[in-house]
Formats: sequence, structure tokens, C-alpha cells
Amino acid sequence: MSIGMLTRKSLSLFSAMGGWRTVAEGVASRVLFLVAYLATGDVLTSALITVGGVAVLAVVRLFTDRKVWQPAIGVVVVGVSAMLAGNTGQAADFYLTTVFVQAGATALFLVSIVVRRPVIGLVMGTVRGDRLAWRRDRRQRRRYYLCTAIFLAKFAIATAALVPLYLAGTVIPLGIAATLLGGAPAAGVCLYLCWRILREDPRAAAA
Repeated sequence: MSIGMLTRKSLSLFSAMGGWRTVAEGVASRVLFLVAYLATGDVLTSALITVGGVAVLAVVRLFTDRKVWQPAIGVVVVGVSAMLAGNTGQAADFYLTTVFVQAGATALFLVSIVVRRPVIGLVMGTVRGDRLAWRRDRRQRRRYYLCTAIFLAKFAIATAALVPLYLAGTVIPLGIAATLLGGAPAAGVCLYLCWRILREDPRAAAA
């Protein structure tokens, strides 16, 4: 399999998950809530503004991409975040879902390494169509372990930063950390590093 084909398959999987628009909408929801809260000082108002903004993006996406489930998931996630913050009256609770996702991903990626089924290996095995064949290739196996470890470090760092900020109720630092560490910027760095590692696949270079 060539690098070009592998890249196209990876991008197809990424597009199926929503692509960059999903990533952008996730970042936008966190930033919008923080800006609205700083402007109004009211948690419920900020939550409603955020839900409204994400709903508008979802409707636009529905009519332009003709896709339903990606924007629907975005609205649901933001809706849950807004409901938590609106019910408790604590702005920090809007970012509680991000904290849980980062903590849950930390546990998932760690367990996958411990049981010798690294998440990146499972994902790439699906993309490449060879399922678990990569486990017989020691060099490829090491690459998948390394890439999984990179994401594990990202999730662990995000969790270690977000939990104290959430418990302290410091909304501005929490919002910034949730956007940078729990969102696209940190994930983008991880994806780039993994791309650099996986593109060195000698089998792909020879294909």
C-alpha cells in the first residue's frame, strides 16, 4: 500500500468522523461559551448563547453537507455541557464533559497498551484493511505503540491540567486549557507526529 493510498484512506476515515468542520465546531463551542461568560457574567445566558451558536452551525452543515449524525452529536455534546452548567450555575461545569473525555481517553489508551492492543494500531489496521496483521511485524508494532503513547501523553497531560482547574473553579484558565489541550491544537500536534512516524513504513515506501 502506497503512502498516497494510506493517506487517502486515513483522510476518508477522518472525513467520515466529521473532518475539520467537526474539529472547528468543537473548538468554537468552548471559545464561544468563554467569551459569552466574560461578556455577560451569567452562566445560563452563556450556555444558551453557546447552544444557539452550535445549533446554527449544525443547521448550516446539515444543508451544505447533507450529513445528520456529525452535527447532531455536536449539538448533543454541547447541550449536555450547557445543561450541566445551567443546572449548577457554575461556569466551570460547562467544561466537565471535556474533563471526562480526556480522563476516559487516558484510561482507554493506557489499557490498550497494557493489553497489547494499541488504539492507533487497531485504527490503522482498519484503515489499511489488514486488521491485526501488523502485530506480526515488530517494527510496525513499535510504531503503533509509539503513536498510541503520544496520544496517551496528550490525554494524560490534559487531564492533569484540567482536573485541578475544574476543582478550583477557575473558569478562564479552564476554558483556555480545555480549548488548547482538550481540543484541536494538541490533537493536531499528535496527529502530525504520528504521521511523521507512520510515513516511514518501509512497506509503504516500497509499494
